[in-house]
Amino acid sequence: MTARLRVVVADDERPARSFLVALLRSFEDVAVVGEAASGKEAVAMIEKEKPDLAFLDWQMPELDGMGVVRQLRRQAMPLIAFVTAYDEYAVRAFEVNAVDYLLKPVDPSRLEVAVDRARRRISTDRPSDRGTGAAGSINDQLEKIVQLVTERQSRRERLAIKVGERFLLVQSEEIIYASLVDEGITVVTGQYAGTSNYRTLDELQARLDPSVFWRVHRSHLVNINKIKEIVPWFSRNYILRMKDAKATEIPVSRTQTRRLREYLKL
Repeated sequence: MTARLRVVVADDERPARSFLVALLRSFEDVAVVGEAASGKEAVAMIEKEKPDLAFLDWQMPELDGMGVVRQLRRQAMPLIAFVTAYDEYAVRAFEVNAVDYLLKPVDPSRLEVAVDRARRRISTDRPSDRGTGAAGSINDQLEKIVQLVTERQSRRERLAIKVGERFLLVQSEEIIYASLVDEGITVVTGQYAGTSNYRTLDELQARLDPSVFWRVHRSHLVNINKIKEIVPWFSRNYILRMKDAKATEIPVSRTQTRRLREYLKL
């Protein structure tokens, strides 16, 4: 029987951490042996549990993911996979021979690729080579870069939202609108209303097609293909009535009203 892959997850955002842990626990041969809410906790947890693989959020208070790698003793160094909402640090991750670099929200099929890479690395690498900056094979590095580019493109196609205790993957074209509500982001489709792991509408908007999803108001992002009706409002502004079951009405800011008029020739 294949030995279980012992994993530690470090992320200061509890929803994102819980989501990743839930996905990892769906693998029969993966055991999550610890969770950390900060870089310092991650160092202590890794040195205590000595996992095979650590998923580190790139941006954490006090000590970021790269800082964790620098502080770990060589003898305690597991394989490292970075997890972040941004792709700008990918080259630096490859410099320390990270096994993978995942974008939030983590896609289950993409996570499977990362776990498989870890299994293969463990079967071929000496423990002392892990995370020390070894170059690794050029083909392996190219494979990860190509995977990252592919992932960036696929981010425009689907999104994970939490509905009750479940996380569902929805196609981006199914999204009717997303709104900032009580410091969280609500995402509404024709069938579901859930919350997103993204912290801001700016982050969410960056993962969607800008020609389809408009920030019509600082608190609202809408799919222009899901507008049911445009209702004239005072001061020559508009309210959008969306195609969801509640026919939700969303205000349009003055700046975006001008853009809407030009686009629809109003």
